[in-house]
Amino acid sequence: MAADGLQVQDEELEALLDQIPALSGRPRSITELSGGLTNRNLKVTTPAGSFVARCSALNADALDIDRDVEHHNTCAAERAGVGAPVVDYRPDLGVLVIGFLEGVTLSRESFANTGVVERVAASCRQLHDGPRFEGTFDMFERQQAYLRTVQTNGFRLPPGYLDHAEVLSPIRQALTVRDEGTVPCNNDLLAENFVDDGSKIWLIDYEYSGNNDAAFELGNIWAECRLSLDQLEALVTAYYGRPRPSKVARARLQGIVGQYGWTLWGAIQDAVSPVDFDFWQWALERYDLATSQMRGPDLESLLEDVQRAD
Repeated sequence: MAADGLQVQDEELEALLDQIPALSGRPRSITELSGGLTNRNLKVTTPAGSFVARCSALNADALDIDRDVEHHNTCAAERAGVGAPVVDYRPDLGVLVIGFLEGVTLSRESFANTGVVERVAASCRQLHDGPRFEGTFDMFERQQAYLRTVQTNGFRLPPGYLDHAEVLSPIRQALTVRDEGTVPCNNDLLAENFVDDGSKIWLIDYEYSGNNDAAFELGNIWAECRLSLDQLEALVTAYYGRPRPSKVARARLQGIVGQYGWTLWGAIQDAVSPVDFDFWQWALERYDLATSQMRGPDLESLLEDVQRAD
């Protein structure tokens, strides 16, 4: 599911895991998994098998994560056939336990490998065709909520951030023209949230999941995994089963909005997170990508293309 890290020996953690039946077996080994920026992810191996314990803070945070919704949607993703099995959920302890997926965690570079883009598209389609999720995810609304958090608390913003806000309105209006409704989306498919077991690519981590425009999922993959425009076109074509220029435009626009909104996620984390990670640089990378597209020479054509029938 992720690269194994260091073995963990922690009496407080051991006591926590003893309260969860599936993890309380002896002997038991605990390994920290890399990659978590809002959770502590642990691989726990017992005589009964291997599991992942996603440990989160019990208090509500500034990132609008609903752990009950995450649990519900993780179960729905399991039923769709692309999510890890859900073993236990202990909101009182801040722990979600899922089965450990044996496989290779993708990287951005993985998308250059033959067939990966098409297989990712197939797994996304399987999720989107699965059981409806609880809750909705709309990055236009999420961006505004994050902005209120940043401004209310006096957190720093990238230079000129608000100068680009006026671009959101024409993008949002253009996206309404051929809106086909929402489907259950992960909404946070970084490369590291794909696990390839050799026959299937699994989708993990449903903290930001909710019903959303399918094009947001595809556009977010394009932006977060740093796909080329040719790779995005291949992703969209594989997802819809035929070339769809309007959907490529839609995914690009949603990807731009996503990067603009995730910039604020990084700004909030920079201010509040105890994790030793350069969230500010993370935010600036997404800000630079979003604004380069917002100022790009083809924005107007994207606004036109997304409204055309194909």
